[in-house]
Amino acid sequence: MIMVIGSLTVAPEALDTVMAASLEHVHRSRLEPGCLSHAVHLDAENPGRLVFVEEWSDMAALQAHFVVPASTGFAALMSKHATEGPELAIFDANLLRRVGGKK
Repeated sequence: MIMVIGSLTVAPEALDTVMAASLEHVHRSRLEPGCLSHAVHLDAENPGRLVFVEEWSDMAALQAHFVVPASTGFAALMSKHATEGPELAIFDANLLRRVGGKK
């Protein structure tokens, strides 16, 4: 499994636009082959910071997601409104060991 954690910070006046686009992106992405989960969260300490947490079956599914036209359009919109970031970290969870929680 591949895990993705991404974030960006937006100005308060852009938050409604960015959140609506983020929720649309999340819902669409969940329907893509290989998407196990996809969510957006607001940082409790910085409400202008959005955090994305994704799980993909494998790297091929994630790479396919990155080239979907709707995904590239979403990335462009996020970059346009970002005051910090975007940042993206990709982890191969097959190399990690689960130490609690659901299996």
